[in-house]
Order: sequence, then structure tokens, then C-alpha cells
Amino acid sequence: MSPAEVFAVILFYFALLLLVAWITSRKASNFGFFLGNRKSPWYVVAIGMIGSSISGVTFVSVPGWVASTQFSYLQMVLGYLLGYAIIASFLLPLYYRLNLTSIYGYLEHRFGKRSYKTGAVFFLISRTIGSAFRLYLMASVLQVTIFSRLQVPFWITVVITLALILLYTFRGGIKTIIWTDMLQALLFIGAVVVCILAVAREMHLDFSGVITSIAESKYSRIFFFDEWTGKHFFQQFFSGAFIAIAMTGLDQDMMQKNLSCRNLKEAQKNMYWYSFALVPVNLLFLSLGALLYLYADWKSIPRPALSDDFFPMMVSGGYLPHFASVMFMLGIIAAAYSSADSALTALTTSFTVDILNAGEKTEQELKRIRQRVHIFITLVLLVIILIFRAINNQSVISAIFTVAGYTYGPLLGFFAFGLLTRWKIRDAWAPWVAIASPVICLLLERLLSVWFTSYRLGYELLILNGLLTFAGLYFLRIKNPQG
Repeated sequence: MSPAEVFAVILFYFALLLLVAWITSRKASNFGFFLGNRKSPWYVVAIGMIGSSISGVTFVSVPGWVASTQFSYLQMVLGYLLGYAIIASFLLPLYYRLNLTSIYGYLEHRFGKRSYKTGAVFFLISRTIGSAFRLYLMASVLQVTIFSRLQVPFWITVVITLALILLYTFRGGIKTIIWTDMLQALLFIGAVVVCILAVAREMHLDFSGVITSIAESKYSRIFFFDEWTGKHFFQQFFSGAFIAIAMTGLDQDMMQKNLSCRNLKEAQKNMYWYSFALVPVNLLFLSLGALLYLYADWKSIPRPALSDDFFPMMVSGGYLPHFASVMFMLGIIAAAYSSADSALTALTTSFTVDILNAGEKTEQELKRIRQRVHIFITLVLLVIILIFRAINNQSVISAIFTVAGYTYGPLLGFFAFGLLTRWKIRDAWAPWVAIASPVICLLLERLLSVWFTSYRLGYELLILNGLLTFAGLYFLRIKNPQG
């Protein structure tokens, strides 16, 4: 694609977003910003949550994984279904019963202020680094495809990227996000479908031919029961369940959308439909990956060293029709921004309510505070992205992103201890337990890789992290006099 074409795609995309933002943010209040006035249609939230859960990183990574992991990722997706069922049955009723704006308010209600602040801080750290990482990758794509050719510095690219997100989220917040996320989800799903059709046309396959080719290929294996290297069914399935609980049910970003539904019943309906929709959506991504590899094998197209580069290479290298590259660019931008914009709103909400305790201010005071926080969070993301650029080492940046993911383990442990026991804890010591658990997990991961060469810890590290936090809180327990 030429810079002019990329610029036209971006211009069209943001024109749509700004139109949606203008319509949805009229007469927006603080209640509308934080919880969408609790009037969000559940089906819009369900579609939008797909957009939030699939980032630009996922958009390019999942098709590339197929060469080494086949369709084993579906084992984890099936685990998500169990996790989302637990969220709908236990966590959502709790959040609605306590009438929460920030879900970490539960920790104060259950344990005390230190636990509450610890949970909020761990979320803020994880989401800030994670969002900055994804936006860094997105800005890098824009820099390579358009702005470098116009001799625009990278920092200006980042400023433009963040300014556009700030522009359409500043007034409406979650009231706007649920609609823009729905639009973005439909765009990147449409992009995947178009790319599948493009590959099928190049290979002269009809619908049944596509199904047969994928099913009979070496890439289509789903279930693994003979490898304990991260792909085993039980590793993937139960990790998927706990990842869903921790990174959706205990994540302010994802739960804020659910809390914007009209009532608990609609929020639960949204969660169930969202979970089932993720299965065919991820199957689409994996099917695209299998088709791309089959096409590459057929045409003897050399593969890049990194699997994440495979999908972009196939699209930008002239191997597919031009319209596929246009849809790819639209899809990757939509996937990246759909996770970043809602994260910015959630970070603003958590910092305003949890850290600044601004929930009891007057309407005008609260509006001024959350607008300043919104700008502050945007500037923090800008600084972190520029630090990533200065590091200029993909493995180091990925390691930072991985470490940020460890912060969900303590959240899992805190909420599990609160829901499964009646004990109070020595609240003052709670932050130290939350810090110790991920540190111990990092050490164990290194030691196990040395001691057991045939076994590799996968996403089950999250479970271990949560168990360590749970055990630490057990040692801090105080029997509840009301228990």
C-alpha cells in the first residue's frame, strides 16, 4: 500500500469513530463516562468486548502461531468458556450487589484499604504497560507504512495516535467506548473474513474446499495429550479458565463494560454470548493462519524467521490481492485501538475512583478531576511508548510486557480468598504478599526450566501466582468475628 492509501484508510477509520463519539457523548455526565448511565445494550457490549479482548498483537500473532502450535490455542479458548461462566455466576452478581464503579472497591469492603489500594495499583501497572506495549507496536506499524516515508519522527506518530484516542474518548468514556468497540470488532472480523476469501480465491477453493484443505492439513490438530511443553490439553484448558477469570473478571477494563449494562441479568446474558462468540472468532484467525501456510507451501514462499511477521509479510509482500492489504491495515488498526481506547477509559476510572478517592466529589469537581486524569494517563502512555522506542530491543520489551502480566496473579489470589473464605486478614501486610508472589513465580520458572528439561511452564504460571497469593493471605488471616 502507498502512504496515500494508508492515510486514506486511517482518515476513513477515524472519521467513523469521531462520528460515533459525537453521537454518543452528547450530554455525557460522569455517570455516563464511568458506567454509561447503566443503559448499554447487552448485545452491543458483547460484540465490543470481542474487540477489547483481541488486540493488534493477537491479530497478527494467532495466524502465525499455527505453524508451531497448530489449532491448540482452541484448547485455551474452550477453557475461557468455563472461566466466563464463573464470572457470570459469581463475580457479576457480587459487583452489582455492591453497586461498584471500580471492581477493586470489593477488596476494601472485604479486607481493608491497603488491600483495595494494592489491587488497584496492580491493575494500573499491568494495564498501563500492556496498553503502552500494544500501542507501541501499532505506532511502529504506522511509522513504517506511512510516516517514515513522509519523514515524520516516531514521537509525532505516537502523539497523533494517542491524541486521536483521547479525542474520541474524552467526553463520553465508556458510553462511547461500547459503540466504538463494537464498530472496531466488526471491522477486524470482516478483515479476517476478506483475507480468508482472498487466499481461497488464489488457491481456487470454494467453501467446502477451504474446510477440507484445512481439516486434512498438518496444521489442524486441536487436542494434545502427549506433550507437557505448554500445549497439553489440561495445561491449556485450565490456564484458559483462570486467564478468563483474572484478565476479564478481575480487570476493570472488561468489567466496566459489563457494569454499564441495564441490570445483572443483561450483564450475564452479555457474558455468555460473548464467551460463545469467541470460539468461532478465534477459529477464523486460526483458519486464516492454516490457509496462509498452505498457500505459502503451495507457492514455495519463504517464511520469515518470526511467526508474528508471517501474516503481515503475506499481505504486504504482494502475495495476495491489493484489497486484502487494505483490509489488513484496517483490521490491525481496529484491533489495536479497540483494546487501547477502552483501557484508557478504565485506567482513568480506576485512578480517579481508587487512587484519588474522587467518587464523592460534586459533579463538576469530579468532571474536572477525571478529565485531568484522562490527559495524565495519556501522557504516561506516551512516555512509556517512547521509553520502549529508546530501548529498541523487542525481547526486552516483550519481557517487560510478560512481567506486567504477572500482576493479575495477586488479583486472582485476593478475590479467591475473599470469595472462598470468611477470614479477615492483617490488611497492612497485604501489599507485601502481592509483591512476593510474582517474584517467587519468576524464580520458580527459571529453576524449573533447569531442573526439568522436558516440562515447560505455560500460562499455568497465573494459577501458581494466584495460589501463592492465596497462601500468603492464609498466613495473614484473622477469623472474622461475624463469620
